Amino acid sequence: MAQRLLACTSCHARADTAHGTEYFPRISGKPAGYLYNQLVNFRDGRRQYPVMTYMVTHLPDPYLREIADYFASQHPPAPPVAQSPASPALLERGRVLAVQGDPARKIPACIACHGKALTGALPTVPGLVGLPRDYVNAQFGAWRNRTRQAAQPDCMATIAARLTLDDINAVSTWLARQPFSADARPAPALMQPLPLACGSVP
Repeated sequence: MAQRLLACTSCHARADTAHGTEYFPRISGKPAGYLYNQLVNFRDGRRQYPVMTYMVTHLPDPYLREIADYFASQHPPAPPVAQSPASPALLERGRVLAVQGDPARKIPACIACHGKALTGALPTVPGLVGLPRDYVNAQFGAWRNRTRQAAQPDCMATIAARLTLDDINAVSTWLARQPFSADARPAPALMQPLPLACGSVP
């Protein structure tokens, strides 16, 4: 599988490197159910990125599951913590959104779904630590303009629509600065019911 998936690791980083680029996410160690869902979404047109679509268009479900299982089992070194400039006020706003949310605007905290340590949960909730700021920003933008979609109800599209651009900048900047251990793993299960319905979570 490692040899077959060299095309994937050219963007998403090899197992012996800490991270990819500012625009490609770390996929190693993420829940297999989440990775499988994303491969299907690219193949079926719910996510839009030509290179990914080209690579998975003709692949059957069993092979997509094999790819997902492979990357879920990989745990490369932890990426370095981002050091991009940010004001204390911006970081505090990001922290509040991540750990408390904004109940007045019906915005749940990131930790309500992605776990207290923000490392995700099996089988389908991804971790957020270790992701580049620019990638997270881009995904919020994709949810807002509907070029990234998931199984209905699409909970992240709902949340993204409630966030301002300043909110998105704050939370993505804060998340990118959080330390990430190479020993981090997704939680074995969600610790509490999700704050809103999410079609990607069984």
